[in-house]
Amino acid sequence: MTETTLAATSSAGDGSWLSALADWTVSLMDVIGPVGAGLAIALENLFPPLPSEVVLPMAGLAASRGSFSLAEALIWTTIGSIVGALALYGLGRWLGVERLRRIADRMPLVNVQDVDVTVAWFVRHGGKAVFFGRMLPIFRSLISIPAGVAKMPLWRFTLLTAAGSLIWNTIFVLAGYLLGEQWHVIEQYADILQYVVIAAVVAGVAWFMVVRVRMLTRARRTRTDGA
Repeated sequence: MTETTLAATSSAGDGSWLSALADWTVSLMDVIGPVGAGLAIALENLFPPLPSEVVLPMAGLAASRGSFSLAEALIWTTIGSIVGALALYGLGRWLGVERLRRIADRMPLVNVQDVDVTVAWFVRHGGKAVFFGRMLPIFRSLISIPAGVAKMPLWRFTLLTAAGSLIWNTIFVLAGYLLGEQWHVIEQYADILQYVVIAAVVAGVAWFMVVRVRMLTRARRTRTDGA
């Protein structure tokens, strides 16, 4: 498929920033082939607002048009996922538990113990968190940071990231490969999943803040009554 035809197909959207992202992804793949798809996914890992649910179908679409093979699309997007995840893992290792404790100590409504509890939980359940987290919008990027903080063995983190990413990438690359010009249909379902995740995060943060404020209020009342 020629560059003009593929670019025209990717621009079939509504002129939104998602369509612009699709065009940019196509341009990368036109210039450097499947490596461009891998580069786009690596950047998506570093910048969660960039949705893999748009980038991956474009790789499948390019493969369906003969720009490169389906296997190349899956291999390079998975490599991109691993590279991006390793960068955030390195950030987590650099932050470390002690630095996070110091940060938490300066933040309102956050206790140093919260860091210890989170790290302890990740030590016990980190494997499942990394594997399944690679299949959730937003979390697929951010889960790499606590893995680094908790010092999950690099080989284990890489293996789990590769496995989870391969499943996620395969779903969306195949969708783009099979749907062809109708790849935009994927956005509707991907948006629903992303909204559900965002709503869950907002609800969790709100619950945490309410509980913590109540605890602080009770503690102040206890000190006042004791005085």
